[in-house]
Amino acid sequence: MYGLVRGRTVSLAAEYGDGLWGTYRQWQEAGAQVRQGERSTTVVLWRELPSSRQPDDNDGDDDGHRRMFARAFSVFNVAQVDGYQRPTAAILSESQRLAHAEAFISNLGIRTVFEGWEACYRPSTDAVFMPPFSSFRDPASFYGVWLHENGHASGAKHRLDRDLSGRFGSAAYAAEECCVEILSGLILADLGIAHHPRPDHAAYIASWLKVLKDDPRAIFTAASKAQQAADGMHAQQPQCEEIAA
Repeated sequence: MYGLVRGRTVSLAAEYGDGLWGTYRQWQEAGAQVRQGERSTTVVLWRELPSSRQPDDNDGDDDGHRRMFARAFSVFNVAQVDGYQRPTAAILSESQRLAHAEAFISNLGIRTVFEGWEACYRPSTDAVFMPPFSSFRDPASFYGVWLHENGHASGAKHRLDRDLSGRFGSAAYAAEECCVEILSGLILADLGIAHHPRPDHAAYIASWLKVLKDDPRAIFTAASKAQQAADGMHAQQPQCEEIAA
């Protein structure tokens, strides 16, 4: 296992506002102590196994599938430990904001409040709450989270009217999380911010699919709703008039 890691998707699923995690031993090595009585969170590390085939093998037997290895770890969030001193970290500057992404989200017409360290959508006020830009590790992470929360807002009754009543851990909650995380990935790709699926998006979706294991079509339903929401977001963008040749 590597050193302390950041995991936004795990933090959101476990309802922690900070994405820094480590095993019990890793926290000890970092000079911190997990508080007595704290419960761990299980995470799964996926790695791709190297292919045993040689580059010049052309016998046609390769099934084209990647082979993956999974290992589970019990980790604790930084909010569960005492005595940890954060190292000085690079801070995103305002110059790293992406104007086209800012414009896209602004055109959605959903109010965003930048305060605190937790990202969420509150149906009661129809507003998205976000940590400051400087608290994210890179612009793609910031816009991915912002789109995720705007994705939840797209499901409000006066918009696409999805079921937002599910409690944490329920099938309804899992279905909504899968939907908006797929949506976030779609829009990031459309905006040219992430041309390929980000591993953290895939991990987050996989974590919620476990809750939906009794419904084999759950991922297809979530993807369909995500595409519907993505189409709706694009429809809210100013349309460029075609200039006659």
